[in-house]
Amino acid sequence: MNNQPIQFRAADSRDIPALVDLVTSAYRGDDSRAGWTTEADLLDGMRIDGERIQADLDRERSRILIAERDGEMLACAHVMDEDGAGYFGMFAVRPNLQGAGLGKLMLAEAERVAHEDWSLPAMRMTVIDIRDELIAFYERRGYHRTGIRKPFPYGDARYGLPKRDDLRFEVLEKSL
Repeated sequence: MNNQPIQFRAADSRDIPALVDLVTSAYRGDDSRAGWTTEADLLDGMRIDGERIQADLDRERSRILIAERDGEMLACAHVMDEDGAGYFGMFAVRPNLQGAGLGKLMLAEAERVAHEDWSLPAMRMTVIDIRDELIAFYERRGYHRTGIRKPFPYGDARYGLPKRDDLRFEVLEKSL
C-alpha cells in the first residue's frame, strides 16, 4: 500500500455498482483467487446485488463502510444493529491488497461504529464454518466461536450457488 492515508466513509446509493464489483471480486471467480478470502471453491454465482445493498443503506442503524485512498474504493463492510449487538458482514478487501493490514483497519472501524456510535456491547458475524483460516483471522482479533450454527440457505441464489452440500454458518462474537 502507498503512504497516503486510508479514509473511511459511509456509502450511499452512488457507490452500489462499485460495491457489487468489489465484493464479487473478493469472493467469486478467478479474480478472487489473488486473495485469501476467496469462496470460489465453495460457491459460484452472485455474492451480493444492488438491491440488497440498497436495502442495507435504507435500514435504520445500518451503515456500509468504505475504505478508500485518493477516492479509490479499497475495502468495504456492512455493520448494523441486530438484536442489540453489532452485526458485521459484506466484508471485502480488493484481492491484490489482502494481507496488507487493510482488513484489520476496516474491522476496527466497524467495531468503533457499533460501540461508539450506537453503544452496542458486542459484535457478531456469521462465517462458513469450514473456513478455518478466516475464522483464525477473526480469533486473532478477539472473536470467539460461539458454537451457534445456522444452516446455509441452499436454494436461495442470493447467497450463491453451492458447490458442496456440507456448508453451514457459525456465529462468532466479540465483546466491545
